[in-house]
Amino acid sequence: MDPIRNPYAPGAGQRPPELAGRDEQLDRFQVVLERIQRGRPERSMILTGLRGVGKTVLLNALRSTAVRSRWGTGKFEARPDQALRRPLAAALHVAVRELGHPRGEELDHVLGVIKAFAQKDQPGAKLRDRWNPGIDVPAISGRADSGDIEIDLVELFTDVGGLAADVGKGAAVFIDEMQDLGPDDISAICAACHELSQTALPVIVVGAGLPHLPAVLSASKSYSERLFRYNRIDRLDRSNADQALRAPAQHEDADFTPEALDALYAATGGYPYFIQAYGKAVWDHAPQTPITAEDVRVASPEAESELAVGFFGSRYERATPGEREYLRAMADLGAQVAADDPDAVDAIESVPTADVAAHLERKPQSLSPARDALLKKGLIYSGERGRIAFTVPHFGRYLRAQA
Repeated sequence: MDPIRNPYAPGAGQRPPELAGRDEQLDRFQVVLERIQRGRPERSMILTGLRGVGKTVLLNALRSTAVRSRWGTGKFEARPDQALRRPLAAALHVAVRELGHPRGEELDHVLGVIKAFAQKDQPGAKLRDRWNPGIDVPAISGRADSGDIEIDLVELFTDVGGLAADVGKGAAVFIDEMQDLGPDDISAICAACHELSQTALPVIVVGAGLPHLPAVLSASKSYSERLFRYNRIDRLDRSNADQALRAPAQHEDADFTPEALDALYAATGGYPYFIQAYGKAVWDHAPQTPITAEDVRVASPEAESELAVGFFGSRYERATPGEREYLRAMADLGAQVAADDPDAVDAIESVPTADVAAHLERKPQSLSPARDALLKKGLIYSGERGRIAFTVPHFGRYLRAQA
């Protein structure tokens, strides 16, 4: 097959595998936008799932839906070492510009509030040292600049929502890796969304994060479950996984045999990131259409090598030797679960932290630093007290292969 025409290469222009089977989320979001724009109450949205299921691609697709509805939109990726003010101010600046509100006193006021909110990130800094968010109006004094992130964010969202309502549109902030926000910032977002729900202003937050994000939100504000519509993004079922492979191929007048689709689903487990990696490798190796199971067998080492370096290895390298020991213990325990239950998926099954300590013949308290560091690095997550799991599908399999 012609590698230049490879429809699975990143940026090939076709609908990516990550959006296969996501029509329900896209359609539901369109309804959310229309309800909010008509002044009806609606909740903000949270996408959760393991890495490799396409949360970021779906988040971008939802933003595109909002843009087509002429909403103002802004997006940023949360980082553990960064406070909320700067990236949120930049995102809202973009959203306000997209609203197309005519230049005037009200628009300048909102831009000045955004600037004041951003500059409060550096309390006490000299004027020449303050971060400039690129807003060419003076900062407004006395609005969103108290220094209390919860109070300031409520005021900021209220002003942006009022501006959006003036032009009959809405504003949406999209936050990727939302679980990496600090506790105070998470609390502020919950408080602001609660205020928006009371005032029916057309502003929503759309967040994406790891499976424990709902627990992070709930720990911040007990009423968070009423503020957000939660959507668990999982691996694709067989029919959607087949469609994710066949649709791009058929666009290039090619297809797969049923046996090839069987082999690819067994290799990828239905995870969109793996589907794209295997699809690209198989396309490059297959001499002709239809693509066969033998083509899959020949191309699999290349796909596995790419995943080992770019998907698994890049994360494994971030772990210290002590943290890698902890990860390998989790992988060994996952293998035991799989041996007892062949249908179990080691990337999803969680293991008790006490079992990890027993496996390493260590006291649980002595492993707390390694566990906490892995949680902060996003390599594992805790869905329930006393249990942990990999955030990366098939990571246990990768670790066992390395050993």
